[in-house]
Amino acid sequence: MVGLTYDAGALIAAERSDRRFWALHRRALERGIVPTVPAGVLAQGWRGGPQAQMSHLLKGCRIEYLDEAKARSAGAACAVAGCSDIVDASVVAGAAARADIVITSDPHDIEQLRAALRVELVVQVI
Repeated sequence: MVGLTYDAGALIAAERSDRRFWALHRRALERGIVPTVPAGVLAQGWRGGPQAQMSHLLKGCRIEYLDEAKARSAGAACAVAGCSDIVDASVVAGAAARADIVITSDPHDIEQLRAALRVELVVQVI
């Protein structure tokens, strides 16, 4: 079963009550898919309370912690791609390892990393 990885743009879409995003999220949950939110993405999107919509979203997601192995993977991805955005690199590295679809509002950096790493990755713009 294909999973989903949300980037910060997805979390912001949730907080803004974006109907397309919430429909996508509901369909995922109905199919038994628990979307992944890398911890760095949560840090990028969280701006303090209460952020009710985002908090509601996170109840249906799995937070992926940035442990040593994942940090090294993200750092290596940045080195290969020539970028400095560790959060985007952690999104791509994690999603590629799980064969997830990345849900993003800004596909440029995600696509640059995907191409540099030469990984198959579906990117859906929300």
